[in-house]
Formats: sequence, structure tokens, C-alpha cells
Amino acid sequence: MSTETETSNDGYGPSQAQIDRLRRFWGQFRGNTKAMVGLVIVLALVVTALGATAFISQSDISKTSIEDRSEAPSLEHPFGTDDKGRDIFLRVIKGSAISLYVGFGAVTGALIVGTTIGILAGYYGGLIDEVLMRVMDAAMSFPPILLGLAIMVVIGPQLNNVILALAFVYTPYIARVGRSAALSERNEEYVEAAVARGESDTRIVFSEVLPNCMAPLLVQGSINVAFAMLAEASLSFLGLGAQPPTPSWGLMIDNGRGFMQTDPWMVLFPGLAIAVTVFGFNMLGDGLRDVLDPKVDTEER
Repeated sequence: MSTETETSNDGYGPSQAQIDRLRRFWGQFRGNTKAMVGLVIVLALVVTALGATAFISQSDISKTSIEDRSEAPSLEHPFGTDDKGRDIFLRVIKGSAISLYVGFGAVTGALIVGTTIGILAGYYGGLIDEVLMRVMDAAMSFPPILLGLAIMVVIGPQLNNVILALAFVYTPYIARVGRSAALSERNEEYVEAAVARGESDTRIVFSEVLPNCMAPLLVQGSINVAFAMLAEASLSFLGLGAQPPTPSWGLMIDNGRGFMQTDPWMVLFPGLAIAVTVFGFNMLGDGLRDVLDPKVDTEER
């Protein structure tokens, strides 16, 4: 027996069953066109954002030039320049880091809070479930963008405030998914066995129930990243998100909307960046749903 196998059997590494599950998952994921298209787009966005953070400085995207203002796309400026002579290509590339920062930050916060609320509500049921879910229903009664607008008006327009506002907005949706998953898991035999062993509720909820609820939560989270990015662009467009000179895609569209007839590239390229990003995350989320929940794919066929 190899050292790797022994290590796995001794509990210091992944078991053979876990390795087999990962191989099956990757095989199914790789065979899903939507998942792979989404993964390629998302990975390209992440690499672009990391490159922008490492190699593009604030002075590069803020550099103005009276002579170069409102230039059409060219070899020197692939996406053209804006009314202040700033390179739109560099600003769109830098904006990818802003969008990822907001999208992942907001959804991470929503996953932490929403998963905790949903799992506790689904596992305990009764009064705890009723109280927590009524609060979530109250938050979900408002359209997400209107609720985000209201929060931003109260706490003020700032990028980190956008993350807080969107985390609050998407928490109820995560909580609903978590509750539904916990409801289906709490009566399973492994939970009853854990109760019979005398394990504490905290250990059962977070060590037994939560890992088996992660699949739908990850799907919901990946889709919500796209919505969060779109919401950030909308808030920035309305002046309640990122503030100048931050190269937010929504802010760039707002700055260029007055030049749409004469300089359409000022709006076109930031808009395309938003569309491709949202498309990529939606495809990745749909692909993950098909792979992690085969029943959905079967029902659709």
C-alpha cells in the first residue's frame, strides 16, 4: 500500500471516497458546456483583475490629455479615450478588479449571514424558523435595487458601503436556499445518528448538516455574484456607488452617456464588460446547478 493511501486512511488526507467524488464532479463539470463557458469567462476576469491590480496604477487610469480627448478606438487606445483624454481600455481593465471586489465581497457577506440564518431556521423549525423567515420575507418584499438604493442613501455613497448594502440585500435569498436545504437534511439518518451519539446541536448543525447543504448555496452564491456586480454598476451609474475617479463600469457609463451620439465607445465598452461578466457568472451558476443537482437537468429534459 502506498504512503498516500495510508495517509488518506489514517485521516490526514482526503479519503479515497472523497477523491472519487471530486473526480466524478470534475468529469461531469467538464462535460457541461455552460459550466465550462462560464468558468473560462470567470477565470479570464479574475486573471484580468489580478493583472490590473499588479500592473496598472491609479496614475495610469487618471492621466488626462487635452490633445487625446474623445479619440476613437485605435492601436494606441484600443477602446478610445473619454472626454478628459483618459484611456478607456485601461479604465475598463481596472474596473474589473472593482467589480470582482464588490461582487465577491457582497456575496461572501451574504453567504456567511444568510447561511447561518437559513440553516438554523431549517434545523430547529418552530418559533425560530417563523421569526427568522418573517424577517427575511420582509426584506425580500422590496425589489433588490430599491432596497440597495435606500440603504446607500442612509449610509452614504462609498465602495465599501456598496458591499455592505448588497450583502444585506442578498442575505434573504441565501437564507431561503439554506433553510430549504436544511429542512430536507434534518430528518436524514446521519442526523438522527448524531443525535443518538449525544452530539451538541452546534456540532450537528455546522459539522453534519451544513456540509450537505453547500451545493445549492454555492449555486445561489455564484449567480448572486453576477447580480451584485450588476447592482454595483447600477448604483454607481446613479451616483450612489463608487465615486470619481474610481473606474467603476457603471460610473464610466454615467460619465459617457452625454456623448453617446458623438463618442459611443465611451458607453459601449464598459457596457460590454458588464454584459460579458454577468453572462459568465450566470452560465457558471447554471452549469453548477446542473452538475450538483442532476434532478434539475432530468426534469428539464
